[in-house]
Amino acid sequence: MKQKALLLFAATLFVVQLAYCQGFLRANGKEIVNKKGENVLLRGIGLGGWMLQEPYMLQLSDAAGTQTEIKSKISDLIGQKNCEEFYTRYLNNMITEKDIDALKKWGFNSIRLPMHYNLFTLPVDKEPVKGQNTWLETGFKLTDNLLSWCKKNKMYLILDLHATPGGQGNDRPIADIDTLRPRLWESEANKKKTIALWKKLAERYKDEEWIGGYDLINETNYKLEGNESLKKLFSAITGEIRIVDKKHIIFIEGNQFANDYTGLTPPWDNNMVYSFHKY
Repeated sequence: MKQKALLLFAATLFVVQLAYCQGFLRANGKEIVNKKGENVLLRGIGLGGWMLQEPYMLQLSDAAGTQTEIKSKISDLIGQKNCEEFYTRYLNNMITEKDIDALKKWGFNSIRLPMHYNLFTLPVDKEPVKGQNTWLETGFKLTDNLLSWCKKNKMYLILDLHATPGGQGNDRPIADIDTLRPRLWESEANKKKTIALWKKLAERYKDEEWIGGYDLINETNYKLEGNESLKKLFSAITGEIRIVDKKHIIFIEGNQFANDYTGLTPPWDNNMVYSFHKY
């Protein structure tokens, strides 16, 4: 009898688990749906200030213009080694499993992760071998941990490249832009690294059903005639992702802080969502 009860209990858990597994999200006309074809309304929150510190979010605009400047001031104050230790602890403790548990209880079903590229790979001018990509485990491990917490809570995780190599615009805080270095749009090396990073991410997460999709570039804000350069880069990233991952949604943001979609329609992929930002 005990064995039967245990088997029944295990079977019940399995059925419950299956019920929670909604499958990969996909675009269907004007809706985002799960594997059953049911409309999924994403009620999300962004983890701003974690992988990328935007000074205005931390009320530090009067003290620093970018995350790089924040780090520089901390380093001046406590030394480079202590600064590195501070940021290691900051990244490991600002967002924890308890935070994701709380967000679930508050009614959220998705999380958007603003990522800084330099947690995943080196800047172009810091690469030991020109043209190659060094991959850093820090960003991937942080993302793995976050995904495990999201999966436990049945929440979708949307990966958002918030700070690209070189920076995607003129707004320095949102992409940690160094004006002394070439922007993303001025450097083929930065574009290639951006494409390579997305392919690496897609390779790692291609089979993860609780990854809600890939938000390729956050809020481009740069003068790009007809957005041709933006469309070309988006298409190149999409192509490389689709080599290894044909399942996840591709999220596209227009120029001028995700408001200008000139030249970015019609969709060039059958599982694509346009994401606009209104404040």
